[in-house]
Amino acid sequence: MINPARFRISGPLASYAPGFAAELSRRGYAPQSAAAQLRLMAHLSHWLDGEGLDPERLGPAELERFFQARRDAGHSKHRSVRAMEPALRYLRAVGVAPAPPAPQPEGPAELLLERYRRYLTVERGLTPRTAHGYVGAVRPFLHGRLSSGALDLECLSAADVAAFVAARCPRQARGPAKLTTTAMRSLLGFLHLEGELPRPLAAAVPTAGSWRLSPLPHRLEPDQIRSLLASCDRRSAGGRRDYAVLLLLSRLGLRAGEVAALQLEDLDWHAGELLVRGKGDRHERLPLPADVGEAIVAYLRASRPASAEGRAAFVRMLAPHRQLSSSAVSMIVAAAARRCGLPTVHAHRLRHAAASELVRRGAPLDEVGQLLRHRRALTTAIYAKVDRGALRTIARSWPGDAS
Repeated sequence: MINPARFRISGPLASYAPGFAAELSRRGYAPQSAAAQLRLMAHLSHWLDGEGLDPERLGPAELERFFQARRDAGHSKHRSVRAMEPALRYLRAVGVAPAPPAPQPEGPAELLLERYRRYLTVERGLTPRTAHGYVGAVRPFLHGRLSSGALDLECLSAADVAAFVAARCPRQARGPAKLTTTAMRSLLGFLHLEGELPRPLAAAVPTAGSWRLSPLPHRLEPDQIRSLLASCDRRSAGGRRDYAVLLLLSRLGLRAGEVAALQLEDLDWHAGELLVRGKGDRHERLPLPADVGEAIVAYLRASRPASAEGRAAFVRMLAPHRQLSSSAVSMIVAAAARRCGLPTVHAHRLRHAAASELVRRGAPLDEVGQLLRHRRALTTAIYAKVDRGALRTIARSWPGDAS
């Protein structure tokens, strides 16, 4: 553990430096990073002393003044509140600094969106993540109805609704366009229910074009998957973690968010299964192949930091060792693709690769759907098009083709 006595910390935070140094060590900070955090605390304590402020008054305005003083003094590093997060988290935990104020929506559109978000989570039972997506999809519509600082909803017509969807959806991919139309119907139903609209307008939302089975799945070939796996240096801690993550994506077809959500207790070593926390808060069990299990064990035994926070299986390599996010899992895939000289590869393409490989080996579509945990058989039907050998047996000859 770094010795806080190496730093001259005077002022109201001096007595908290030893505890903060111990917390940094517990959370796995390297000595150099911990030293930088202690220097920042020393500067903040000196500034508070000079301003005659107690730590209890360290709110957003005071923090901005402190960092403005650092910028004015010519400091090239740690120039924003984000750099102070470890110290602030510690000071708030010990009851010295005040808790950050909860963000408050501003303006009539944001206030209405907050009511709509509570309706989705409380009345409709949607997950916070799904509700966040709905709110983001309809935010441009409500902001477009602002006039002189007020929401103009009384004069809203079916033509206005259709015009917004017709203008927005062509600029979006198929998934976001469908979310826009679904969220718009939900919002308009909510507004009518709340008395904001004199008549229901949900039926005025056009349907987004959806040709579910028209494209081929964006998969990777088996040799490309092998290249991705071989690019991980399993002699290093990060390489062992990345190798296990890539195996879960490519062998079991897990989504990036499902890999990120994997907890230590989700791994049932006796039964050879793992619990998948999927979309819609669905929990389902999948068999754990031997090679995938061995990769996870190698990571957990030799690479998962002892200072890892919580029970997440996969965590950051740099302190603080928090649970990986779904975007971090996608970044692992993208980094492996760059090492192999491949163009940008998203994590979902490994899910397609897992399904396509099963079909190529003769697995029936219902079994593929069980592995991918699809609710409807139609969702799995797109993989029928990757089995070219089976398709040739039902293809009709081209007219005039002698063969």
